[in-house]
Amino acid sequence: MKSFRLLLVAIFALTFTVSSLGFAQRGSAGEATILYWQAVSIPNPYLSGGTKDLDGAAPVIEPLASYDPAGNLVPRLVDEIPTVANGGVSEDLTSITWKLTEGILWSDGTPLTSADVVFTGEYCMNEEAGCQQVANFADIESIEAVDDLTVKITFGVPKPFPYGAFVSYTGPILQAAQFADCIGAQNQSCTEQNFAPIGTGPFKIVDFRTNDVVVYEANENYRVADQPAFARVTNKGGGDAAGAARAVLETGEADYGWNLQVQPEILNQMVEAGNGEIVAAFGPNVERLMINSTNPDSELGDERSVYMGGDNAHPFLSDPAVREALSLAIDREILTEIGYGSAGQPTCNVIPAPAAYVSTANDGCLVQDIEKANQLLDDAGWVMGNDGVRTNVDGVKLSVLYQTSTNAVRQETQALVKQWWSEIGVAAELRNIDASVFFGGDPSSPDTFQKFYADIEMYTNGFSGTDPEAYFKNWTCEEIPGPDNGWLGGNVPRYCNPEYDALVTEMAATAALEDRAALGKKMNDFLVQEGAMIPLIHRGSVSAKSNSLTGATGNAWDSELWNIAEWGRSE
Repeated sequence: MKSFRLLLVAIFALTFTVSSLGFAQRGSAGEATILYWQAVSIPNPYLSGGTKDLDGAAPVIEPLASYDPAGNLVPRLVDEIPTVANGGVSEDLTSITWKLTEGILWSDGTPLTSADVVFTGEYCMNEEAGCQQVANFADIESIEAVDDLTVKITFGVPKPFPYGAFVSYTGPILQAAQFADCIGAQNQSCTEQNFAPIGTGPFKIVDFRTNDVVVYEANENYRVADQPAFARVTNKGGGDAAGAARAVLETGEADYGWNLQVQPEILNQMVEAGNGEIVAAFGPNVERLMINSTNPDSELGDERSVYMGGDNAHPFLSDPAVREALSLAIDREILTEIGYGSAGQPTCNVIPAPAAYVSTANDGCLVQDIEKANQLLDDAGWVMGNDGVRTNVDGVKLSVLYQTSTNAVRQETQALVKQWWSEIGVAAELRNIDASVFFGGDPSSPDTFQKFYADIEMYTNGFSGTDPEAYFKNWTCEEIPGPDNGWLGGNVPRYCNPEYDALVTEMAATAALEDRAALGKKMNDFLVQEGAMIPLIHRGSVSAKSNSLTGATGNAWDSELWNIAEWGRSE
């Protein structure tokens, strides 16, 4: 009897120890289903700028640090965030040193080392790579492995905000061993690596079908013993935002639905079913119209929508009067009310947050003015024809091809904008493209937003973190997409202004927050007033979660899946 009692005590002690260490909890929540109706095309953030692709990679490959829902930097693969105070950032602001957490393993069981970080920098900064995130590596002179766990990044100029490279879901670390043969122009052809990157994150990809589904399983080598709670997560793509919302809020078929661009009244009705709730957060995201500064005429062949040093200007959108008139004709209040409700705010700015960076110089666009828009076009020599469409003395018609992704809210926005533009003599042909294709980044596809084979296109983007320096760099001349960089540059409107570029350079060497904010406002005003884009709506990110899903919080500054390791299931 005594030996039996001792055995029970031993079993209890072992059970308690394992439970307290958390080993028994990994995978205990079973399976979860998330719906990204804009299906993942390629889970490699360096080859696609689409949010759905960045999020598709986030559970697998991780950055050195992330942003939490409040916009604070938090460590991921390091013990602490380097600062001047702790010695991680040099006093002259020309270097930052990251110290990796000891013992982190890749999902294949091999150790994460500083060599992987150095390799990732070389991978993106290669001139032949066409890396989508190269703006985050601005001004980097060298990336050095000081030892196996220490990486030093040296800048050619002082960097008041040195957290561009390897931070947030736009800058995860790639495994050098896996991607060794994928440097430069070879990166696009590395299908196996791009579709199933080995990571340090809580999950690993076990099945991937482009523009369809990603299946993740718990990474047995993840550094937190009791995470992730889910053994398996399926990210299902396709359908539309309304269907994703319905599956979470009404039918309970899914646990999480992303980017629910659904009319507010319909969304509220779905919530009344009692199966789930809305997850929302406001950050830097703006729904905008991108204005093509180049000629997208299909008769140009290989020169279609190619910048060509400014020698391929758009036949009528190069006229500032036309761009201003297009903006003035739009009623942003109505677009916000019918499309976004409390999850949207009218805006005239590319940068709607943080508050220190918000300009008031463009607020005139908040009031629709059809009369003024018509007067601008009259004064600029655009004459109304019998068909209701304006032409100039050269016979050029104000007729635009206006494209966006397939989405009920966006199609309703298109219809309203088309009507308002018709009132000022501008004809619009509307086109919508499956979101998985539109945001997919496939260099062979004619339908991507980077190719921009249209006059105007509409979508939302923003920046990770709370500092927009790298974001502003997207609109420098060197970031223009084209055949020479695989159509992966960030400057989709092909905007090029040396004065703007000089402001970007100045910001990179400016430390004081108030001075950085002043420069940010100037760059915002350049982009808006020179017609690179027409901002419409400051969008909150709106998703939905089932009542049983725990841990999912909105995050407008990083991936919505930034803490998927902590997601679980309530009893």
